[in-house]
Amino acid sequence: MVSFESSDLRKIGLGLTGFGVIFTLIGVLLFFDKAFLAIGNILFLSGLILAIGPKSALQFSMKPQNYKGSFSFGVGFFFVITGWPIVGMIVETYGLIVLFSGFWPTVANFCRKLPILGWTLRQPYVPAYFAQQKPRRVPV
Repeated sequence: MVSFESSDLRKIGLGLTGFGVIFTLIGVLLFFDKAFLAIGNILFLSGLILAIGPKSALQFSMKPQNYKGSFSFGVGFFFVITGWPIVGMIVETYGLIVLFSGFWPTVANFCRKLPILGWTLRQPYVPAYFAQQKPRRVPV
């Protein structure tokens, strides 16, 4: 029974995370509307916590290599709430990039398996900085 509830919580968490991303995008499209950005941030954070669990989320954000990303995201969230949405989103974006920088190679490998995008990413002259490898040179 516990695994079923855990599975349901993960589904709800993924849904909240998705809605958080959508609300954030709407807030950016509406010229950095503070209300949409704040709701998006709250939904994103609550969804992430539900999806991976409160203990795992706390352990992930409190790792020494993630201090800079966690702090930047928190400061950006504070700026959005206090009325500086553009500055807040810039700082939050930096924080998310730093926080999830370890996942970029996994994302790049996943994208290489997609039909059209994968073919494009496998081309020899496409920079492979997400996969942390140099592009192969093709003899001419």
